[in-house]
Amino acid sequence: MITKDSIETAYAFLHQKLRVYEHSTLDWQKDDIEMIIGDYADQINPELLSLLSDGRADYLKDHKKFQDDITHAVAVLESML
Repeated sequence: MITKDSIETAYAFLHQKLRVYEHSTLDWQKDDIEMIIGDYADQINPELLSLLSDGRADYLKDHKKFQDDITHAVAVLESML
């Protein structure tokens, strides 16, 4: 079951990390954010992650797709608030 609390928590966390990621000029900082979000994806409500990822196993974990994934996640979560 996807709860309002899980949506709000995921949105707040991912939104904040996305804003830092978008404005960062430091590669190490971006790498740290990618690692943190990848770990978070392992702990997020499984139903919510499935909804966001459309079943993609590497969602929020693929370096090449990370910015697109986190931007997508924030947009979907915002629409669910």
